[in-house]
Amino acid sequence: MTQLPEIDGRLRGPVDDWLAFLGGRSVEVGRLLGVRAEEQDRGGYRHTLREIGQQPLTWLETAEGVPGRLPAIAAALERVTADPPGTIVFTGSGSSLYAGECLTSALQSRLRIPVHAVAAGEVLTHPSGWLPPKGPCLLVSLARSGNSPESCGVLDSLRDSDIRHLVITCNRAGRLATNYADDPRVTTVVLNDKTCDRSLVMTSSFTNMVLAGQVLGMTRDPDGYRARGATLARLGGELLLRYADALARVARAEYRSAVYLGSGCRYGSARESALKMLEMTAGEVTTFPETYLGLRHGPMAAVDKGALVVCFLSADPVVRAFEVDLVRELDRKKLGAAKVIVGHDVPADLGGAKDLVVDLPGLDAVSDEAAPVLDVLVGQLLAFFRCLTIGLRPDMPSDDGVISRVVEDFAIHRRA
Repeated sequence: MTQLPEIDGRLRGPVDDWLAFLGGRSVEVGRLLGVRAEEQDRGGYRHTLREIGQQPLTWLETAEGVPGRLPAIAAALERVTADPPGTIVFTGSGSSLYAGECLTSALQSRLRIPVHAVAAGEVLTHPSGWLPPKGPCLLVSLARSGNSPESCGVLDSLRDSDIRHLVITCNRAGRLATNYADDPRVTTVVLNDKTCDRSLVMTSSFTNMVLAGQVLGMTRDPDGYRARGATLARLGGELLLRYADALARVARAEYRSAVYLGSGCRYGSARESALKMLEMTAGEVTTFPETYLGLRHGPMAAVDKGALVVCFLSADPVVRAFEVDLVRELDRKKLGAAKVIVGHDVPADLGGAKDLVVDLPGLDAVSDEAAPVLDVLVGQLLAFFRCLTIGLRPDMPSDDGVISRVVEDFAIHRRA
């Protein structure tokens, strides 16, 4: 895949101009965007398609905007990176938790301190089992709206502790962004309003929170962070232009379930991509994420002839060797209906006639730690087109209200 120099300026222009450019080069996107907004609303996809398509532009904005908060972010980090070192805990619910999982292993390697992710609900119910028993702790709360019950419930439950907080949210008006504005223990980073998805499913919000969180490992290299954002934006733009139609064809194929495989940070990609397919098909396509090596320990039983297998392939040669062995084992056992393989310089014999290889030259330059935003873009497109294929509405696939954009309020029970 050669780079497309004509996209550079368009990634810094208006979203509408970029979407028109994308629609002119993708048959599938062009067909959906080629009708009036009112008709897109009737089809139930206007917000989701826009929010998926705009992501490369928003990544540029996040990479250029977040460094403006570096003094406050560095001050929040100082307490856990000093001697004695402390712990960073990412927390959130659903997609927001998976965003944290996309960050933990890379940040632990960079910062050389313990970093892990835990569901906000688990912090509420079992705080002593998940938060460090001693030493400094920075709790990083990730949230699109900041209005879900757990969002403020976690911070409120820890107000009497010595824990410091960093909030990364997409909603300036949300409770998580406003309720603690005067609390010196809470540092808040609010992303561009465009990232606060109007669709039920999280797309722009997820990838931008992941990109924003990556700055924790690059506080001393803001120029490198901005350059990474620019590279990811280019790769994301090229992915949309080159592979949207092919991913739509895969999404329309015959399969009943989807398995997502990832290692390290990219297991977070697998978790989020599996959730997108589950949400957007209202559970009609059953999904599960797994690590490559974990698949052999029982879950391979679910990879039958009706399963789509989505493989996020590592750039690390040792990790990739393990992954390639597993993919070839699936082929040898004739497991799975088809594969989608995402990576750079994918071995030519790894994809068969029914498979799609999403090859992204330059992905190795940003390394696995930055790759989740691109992995998830593939997962979003597969889920979006599958949703339309089965007659659902991506903006609100849960017509019966089983799930909603913001989890409805529930009682937050306190310990005495």
